Amino acid sequence: MPTLTRRHFLHFIIAAGISSRAAYAINRPVRIGITPVFLTELTSILRNLQTYLEQRIGQPVIFVQRDTYREIVNNLLAKRLDFAWICGYPYISNRQQLRLTAVPIYKGKPHYQSYLIVPKRDTSTRSILDLKGRVFAYTDPDSNSGFLVPRFQLLKAGYDPNTFFRQTFISAGHRNAIEAVSAGLADGANVDGYVWDTLARFNPDITNQTRLVLKSPSYGFPPIVAGPSASQELSLLLRNILKSMHDDPAALPILDRLNIDGFESGQDSDYDAIAEMATTLGELRNVQ
Repeated sequence: MPTLTRRHFLHFIIAAGISSRAAYAINRPVRIGITPVFLTELTSILRNLQTYLEQRIGQPVIFVQRDTYREIVNNLLAKRLDFAWICGYPYISNRQQLRLTAVPIYKGKPHYQSYLIVPKRDTSTRSILDLKGRVFAYTDPDSNSGFLVPRFQLLKAGYDPNTFFRQTFISAGHRNAIEAVSAGLADGANVDGYVWDTLARFNPDITNQTRLVLKSPSYGFPPIVAGPSASQELSLLLRNILKSMHDDPAALPILDRLNIDGFESGQDSDYDAIAEMATTLGELRNVQ
């Protein structure tokens, strides 16, 4: 039997009606961006998730980790990534170019909350208004729970978010903000409730030094989205794989370590409240 060379294989693919772009996709890895949505101490589970996805997609999978949502979104739009797990804020800011692929289910729902936290020794703070003139940590300028929510709350109460605090800084991640509050470097922060809960489960030494003051209304959980380089077929395949994980015994340890119940398709309307806050604040960018 003659040897099937790569050249012959590509000719066969093209003759079968599949484009050269699709043929290229068969050979290159599926690139998935991970942002501060993902907990630093859980990155080891990525190896298990990577293997799981590779076996079911039938292609290599590469996780690309970056420090900010903006870096990940820029890479998605530049087609250097195919998918990413991002916050709802950068999703609604770019949803004319990004496609909702799957949404994690947390505590039975595809929702999460923003938590206002303060150092444990602070027993008097009852709301963000009690932190006037103090030091506040924002997690990321493109974060819903760590940036939009507290600024919207201040604006709604009649205050200018830009002058309310004596000092603010960007912590570059929810865990970093929790650690800053824990160490007393910040008098308060709003953080992703899923991240705080997961730290409390797996690394309580950090959260034990903070006090949970308030929980926000619920918002659409940070989604997994597809960028322009991901085909509809690949997006549907990944969605179906993720949605079936809760029924797969091999996937249950991964979901448990991620501290989620599973995934669902998600609804775009779940992110409308985030868009409304960003619009009110005048910080909604590139949204249609």
